[in-house]
Amino acid sequence: MSLLGLEDRQWILLATIVFASASAIGAYSTLKLRRSAARPSTLLLVSVGWILQTIGLYARGLEYGGCPLSNRFELVQFLVWSAIALYIFVGPAFRLSLLGMFTSTFASIFSILSLSISRWDSAGRAPLFGDSPWIETHAALALFSYGVFGILALTSSMYLLQSRSLKQKNMGGLFPFMPSLQELAQINLRLLGLGFAILTTSLAIGAVYWSRELESVNVPKLLTTIAVWFAYGVLLFFRVRESLSYKQYSWACICVFAAALLSLEAVDQPSSQAVDSLIQSSAGL
Repeated sequence: MSLLGLEDRQWILLATIVFASASAIGAYSTLKLRRSAARPSTLLLVSVGWILQTIGLYARGLEYGGCPLSNRFELVQFLVWSAIALYIFVGPAFRLSLLGMFTSTFASIFSILSLSISRWDSAGRAPLFGDSPWIETHAALALFSYGVFGILALTSSMYLLQSRSLKQKNMGGLFPFMPSLQELAQINLRLLGLGFAILTTSLAIGAVYWSRELESVNVPKLLTTIAVWFAYGVLLFFRVRESLSYKQYSWACICVFAAALLSLEAVDQPSSQAVDSLIQSSAGL
């Protein structure tokens, strides 16, 4: 849909360019100029990209009057949008000067990937999770929690980089701009708790609707979401009990997030079949 003279994908493309610029400027400032990227400028660039992306997603949502979650392209874009939103509104409180660079790099990679794979953006779009506001809220919160877990994977990567630098006594590269391992460990715990709480709320909202409309339960999607919730719940349990070392915990956060991304395949595929069946049924009527 066109908005202010630009199509929705054009707005998203502009946002991707801004994210990539923020990532490049941050990397150049840190690695070449040997100074931390200016946080206000990074935050400003990322915020501009987020606004552009919001306009693009809003234009898409207007097409069918719902949250833009109709195919894998939109799922990935909404995940990126969630991660960027978390960085803008919560990230500065963590006082991580490199988080903007890591987050903008994350956004650039996944946004470019989703724009490049044309089959992810199906032509005939319909609300992926149906017309119920309950299920739409459930889906939006679930994907927002994935954005939180994406930031968690980034800070976990920062922990592993910092730990490796200390072990090898390499004080160059990104080391001078990294927070301490203890600070990163605390941040990771907060992010895990936040993401798990949001995903739990998502499932609770879905359960309220499903208890009234049992026939509407999409078993593959529900089992996929529960599996992700259970995995992060186990991680949170082990982290609180300190059953895992911080290094093991960081690797686990990265691996579970990678598995969560792969689960988007299960979320999207059954829905596509359901939409096809709905179209065929409508045609038969």
